[in-house]
Amino acid sequence: MEGTIYFIIIVLLVAIVLGLIVTNIRIVPQAHAYVIERLGAYTSTWQVGLHFKIPLIEKVAKKVSLKEKVIDFPPQPVITKDNVTMEIDTVIYYQITDPKLYTYGVEDPIVAIEKLSTTTLRNIIGDLELDGTLTGREHINRKIRLILDEATDPWGIKINRVEVKNIVPPRDIQAAMEKQMRAERERRESILRAEGEKKSAILIAEGNKEAVILEAEAKKQQSIRVAEGEAEAIILVQRATADGLKMLKEADASKEVIAIKSLDAFAQAANGKATKIIIPSEIQGLAGLAASLKELVKDDEPVKPKKPASMTRE
Repeated sequence: MEGTIYFIIIVLLVAIVLGLIVTNIRIVPQAHAYVIERLGAYTSTWQVGLHFKIPLIEKVAKKVSLKEKVIDFPPQPVITKDNVTMEIDTVIYYQITDPKLYTYGVEDPIVAIEKLSTTTLRNIIGDLELDGTLTGREHINRKIRLILDEATDPWGIKINRVEVKNIVPPRDIQAAMEKQMRAERERRESILRAEGEKKSAILIAEGNKEAVILEAEAKKQQSIRVAEGEAEAIILVQRATADGLKMLKEADASKEVIAIKSLDAFAQAANGKATKIIIPSEIQGLAGLAASLKELVKDDEPVKPKKPASMTRE
């Protein structure tokens, strides 16, 4: 009986030991870290892998995620240098770089970052006027990030980016800005329309100019072609005349032949549409000579005997 009791006690002790061993085995996943305390004091930081915790002596004080996180803070009222009240909300991207400092540096890191970003934003906007605030987002983002990054170093936090999400000015300022924007757009539209009309007029004028130039060039080419044609015709006529004279010279023509050729030429000219023809005196004399010869030929012709009249019966 006593042996059975001892066996049960031993089994229970073994089960308890195994349970303690199993329950104190920890596996740290990727991008995480565990802060370990021994008897209430920080002892180590477990990184990724398999770890064993001493039962009843050590404990996991905090499980820290090393991934980059984002905080979207609600809109905060701020006042610009020219006394314009507006609301600005920011988005902060941060990452934990030291789990120990993050665990023991500040009581609530997120609340601390929110309050710090609010005060920093108000200080920065207080040095800017309305127009500078609306157009200086990059300047605001960079300055807030530098200040927050320096302030959160003792907390084991790295501020990667700060973005101004929305800037909401008062309604009267918004109405004035909309009117100004509308007027600016109308001005740009008028300028673009005027520039378009100007370019159109210039193109039309250039087109008319080129058309006039091309027309003048065409008339010029036409006149040149006509003149060249007339010149070639004159050259051909002169060349034909010269060839005719050359042929007459080579044929050793007499003056009488030349005169007769001249008469033929004037006869052809007389058959045309000319109303007046001036005949040289030499040709006139030759014409008279030709008429005299014609009369002489007529006189030399024999006179044909006339047929006797028929006799009538008495």
